Parts: sequence; C-alpha cells; structure tokens
Amino acid sequence: MTDVFEEAAQEYDDWFVRHEIAFRSELAAIKAFMPQAGRGLEIGVGTGRFAAALGIEVGVEPARAMAEIAGKRGIEVHEAYGEELPFKDESFDFILMVTVLCFLKDPGRALEEATRVLKPQGRLIIGMIDPESPLGKLYEANREKSKFYRQARFQPVGRVLKWLVELNYLNIQTCQTIFQDPAAITAPEPVKSGHGQGVFVVIAGEKV
Repeated sequence: MTDVFEEAAQEYDDWFVRHEIAFRSELAAIKAFMPQAGRGLEIGVGTGRFAAALGIEVGVEPARAMAEIAGKRGIEVHEAYGEELPFKDESFDFILMVTVLCFLKDPGRALEEATRVLKPQGRLIIGMIDPESPLGKLYEANREKSKFYRQARFQPVGRVLKWLVELNYLNIQTCQTIFQDPAAITAPEPVKSGHGQGVFVVIAGEKV
C-alpha cells in the first residue's frame, strides 16, 4: 500500500501548500488535545508536515520517498510500519496518528503497538477522516477517483472509540473541523467538540 506514496510523495506534500487553510484548520484541531511538553512520536509521519509544525521530533514512515522529505524537515524518521514499532515499551509521552488508520492492514494492532510504546498517562491523538460526516460520505463515494484514498478504508469514529475503550484509555475526547470542501475554504474553519459534522475529527485519550 506504500507504492502510491513512494511514487507521488511530492504530489502528496504539495496538497498542504494548495490547501494551506485546511491544513491550518487540522493543526488547530490537533493542538486542542496536544500536551504542552514531552517526547512525541508521529506514526505515519508522511512528509513531516504535521510533525514539523507541532514540534514532534520522531516519526515512523514505511514509504522511503515520504520519509526522505520528512527527514529534510528535521524529523528523525524510522522506516517501519505502525503494526510493528521499533521502540522500547513506554518510550513516548504522546503519540500522534493523522489519516493513518485508514491505510493500515491491521489498525487494531497498530493501536496496541502505540499503546505499548506510550508511557502511563501518556496521550494518544488520532486525526482521521470521519466517513459518517456529510463531506466524509462524499469522500467515500468518490474514493475510487482519488490517487491516494482509493486504497483507504475509512474507519467509523465509533469503531475507533470502541478500540480505545477496549485498550483501557481514559478521558477520551473528540473534536472536529472542516465543514466544507477544503478547496473552497477562505478562512480557517472552527474547531467544535464532538464528531459527525466535520470531515476531520480528532480523537484523544490517555493511557492508564
């Protein structure tokens, strides 16, 4: 599943330039749950756009072309998959995953691995497409037309919340943003609590 990200890494990275306001809106939603300090890891760091903007210094990325771009942004990138993280238990204070679960072969296993390398009371932050939001339903309907999303399996928010409960996470919260086509946005979108309306939802929970 990494092939398209190898072949079109620069095209993927350019999306954030063309849709800068949408990117800023997503960052604002993630920052709502970001801890003020601590050692962070981004699983599926891609080209490092989020990690660099959020001050996360370590990332995991299996697509070498993407990892190389992230490395140029100062990220320490480990070429590995989310289902098998190359870190010791309880290595990080917080972990970020942005639009990653939908591309993983075994998202449940990846969440178990994230939990393993997260310190007690550490925070897991997941940014994802909400397929049950109005715009998310449109994304799903047109998924086959997208170079990147045709390989995705969008996970319902309720399923991800259930996984976190099963992993004993506490203080689980959600927020959402981007309520219209990213190409049509002319100002940063608001960040609202909950989910079901905005196409980009952020879920956060704390490890026991």
